[in-house]
Amino acid sequence: GMHVENTKWNHWLGILCVNFATLAWASNMVVWRLLKDFIGPVTLASSRFIIASVIFTLLLRRQPEADRKVGGDFRWLMGMALAGVVLFSPALYLGLRYTSAINGTLINGIGPLMTGAMAAFFLNQPMSRRQVTGAIIGFAGVVYLITGGSFTFWRTAQFNVGDLIVLLSVAIWGVYSVLGSVVMRHRSPVSATALSTMLGLPILLVLSFWELQSFPMVVDRKLLLGIIYLGIVPAAGGFYAWNAGVARLGPGGAMVFYNMLPLYGALLGTTLLGEPLGAAHGVGGFLIISGSLWAARRPMSSKNDR
Repeated sequence: GMHVENTKWNHWLGILCVNFATLAWASNMVVWRLLKDFIGPVTLASSRFIIASVIFTLLLRRQPEADRKVGGDFRWLMGMALAGVVLFSPALYLGLRYTSAINGTLINGIGPLMTGAMAAFFLNQPMSRRQVTGAIIGFAGVVYLITGGSFTFWRTAQFNVGDLIVLLSVAIWGVYSVLGSVVMRHRSPVSATALSTMLGLPILLVLSFWELQSFPMVVDRKLLLGIIYLGIVPAAGGFYAWNAGVARLGPGGAMVFYNMLPLYGALLGTTLLGEPLGAAHGVGGFLIISGSLWAARRPMSSKNDR
C-alpha cells in the first residue's frame, strides 16, 4: 500500500500540491469565462478530460499492475468519477453563468466546513479544533464578501440561483475528496485520479453530444488553445495535484486550502478580466487567508490537537 509518511516535508509538499491545484482551477474559471460563448459547459468539460485522459494513460503505463486495474475499487472510483469528473465542472460552470466569477469563487469558501463534516461522518476522521476554527473564519470571510458587510443585503437578498448551484458544486467536490481519500489508502494518487477520470469520460461524452444539439461549438484557434491549456493544467495537473495533497493532508486538511481558490480567482479576475475589487473583497479575502493559514499550521503534537 501507499502510506505517505507524515513528515514535515510531506506536510509542506501536500500544501504546495493543493495550492497548485487551486491556482490552476482559478485560471480554469477565467479561461472558461473567455470561452463561454464558443462552447457549452459539458462539451468543454469533456474536451479537457479527453486531453487529461491521454496524459493519464501515459502516466499509468509506468504504474505497477495493480494500480492500472480498477479491481475491487469500482464503486469508489465510479463515485469519484460521477462527483469530480461528471457533475462538478458542469455544476460550477452553470452556476458561474448566473453569478460573477468573484462571487462564484468566494462561495467556495464554505467547502472546508462541508468536507470536514463529511470526512468526520463517513471516514471517522474528525477535524482538529484548529481546522474547524480556520474553516469558520474562512466561511465568515465568504459571507462578508457576498453580503458586502451590509445587513440590507439580507432584506433585498439578491440570492442568485447561480450562487446555490455553485454551493452544490462545492458539496460535490467534498464528496470527491472524501472518496479519493478512501481509495488512496491502497492506491497511488496517479492511479486514483487517472481511473476515476477515465470512468467519468464516457458519461461526459454522451452528455456533450446531447448538449451539442442545442449549443454547437464554434471552433477557432482561441478555443483549441484554451481547451489544450485546460486539459493539461487544471484537468490533469490540478486533479492530480489535489489528490496528491489529499493523500498527504487528508480531505479536511486539503480542503482548508480550497479557500485559496476564491482569492486566486479574485486576483486573476482583476488582472485578466478587469473585474472590480471592492473593500468587501479585501476584508473577506483577509479572513479567508488567515483562516487557511491558521488551520494549516501543523502543531508539533498533531495527535493531541483534537
